[in-house]
Amino acid sequence: MSALPLRRAVGSVRSAESARILGTLVLTLAVIGWAGADLFRQDLALLGATYALLALGMYMPFNLAGALSLAYSAYVAIGGYSVGLVATKTGWPLPVAYLLGALASAALAVVLGFATRRLSGFYLAAVTLLFGMAFQSFLLDAKDITGGAVGIGSIRPLTVFGSELDRQTFIALTLLIVWIVGVAVDRVRRSPFGVALQSSRDVPAAVEAAGVGVPALRLTVLGAGAAIASLGGGLFTTANQTIGPDTFTLHLVMLAIFMPLLGGQGSAWGAVLGAVLVVELTFNLQIFERSGSLIFGVAVLAVLLIAPGGILGYAGQGARWLRGAATRTRGARR
Repeated sequence: MSALPLRRAVGSVRSAESARILGTLVLTLAVIGWAGADLFRQDLALLGATYALLALGMYMPFNLAGALSLAYSAYVAIGGYSVGLVATKTGWPLPVAYLLGALASAALAVVLGFATRRLSGFYLAAVTLLFGMAFQSFLLDAKDITGGAVGIGSIRPLTVFGSELDRQTFIALTLLIVWIVGVAVDRVRRSPFGVALQSSRDVPAAVEAAGVGVPALRLTVLGAGAAIASLGGGLFTTANQTIGPDTFTLHLVMLAIFMPLLGGQGSAWGAVLGAVLVVELTFNLQIFERSGSLIFGVAVLAVLLIAPGGILGYAGQGARWLRGAATRTRGARR
């Protein structure tokens, strides 16, 4: 008898997870349909996908493990320049560039994380910020590799089985990749590994006492986050067929920090929702003209004051309240 409530609870969790996966897939397909063949909407969808991958990459080390790294502009740029170099210097297929960029970014993040393993909080953010600034200077100075201020252009499009993908198909593929990464990150969050990450952020001494190495956990998640961000840079570069040192700046990283705060830190989909809202506020709402970033800052402040759990957290509270009210109403009728 005692096993029956447990089975029901497990079944309820699985049903909620399946509903979440299906619901986000439907929303992704809706965005693909909304973008269609309209070039402006395609640009918005592509930018939103790039922001979402960057936010998902930062979500893992920052929101789950509490490790704030501001070197993500370097990781995104590595993904973009990997595509540019492979497309213009070799005959390799572009997916190889995505893999190489992800591996290089992950390795760099692990090395940087190991070098700063004794730092935390403001000091970690300051050191990684300086690294991001130094990397941008490197992109300008290494003209033989990066093309300097001009960057790399005339990047060939992605081909599948010898056929070039048109822009509309590529945008749809990019959005589906965001959905796959979002599902994966959200599953990691609820996995034992994700629980250990969150525990290492809140009670690191207890995690160490349990025999789990907190530094190793953080290095792992820093590498994974950098690889995800690098993928966003590679896809963005493939779509635009050009990459330069000003394509991905530190300003983008600053926005990415607040995306999960706006959307909701309790789920990886909060990072995706925050990315969508950033694009909407800064690019698509013409009534605000050039004040989109200011409006975004005000929106984040309002959300933190009204709903500290973010928009998804607030919506979840509302859904639980409605279910509770419905349950009480049915009980009163009986």
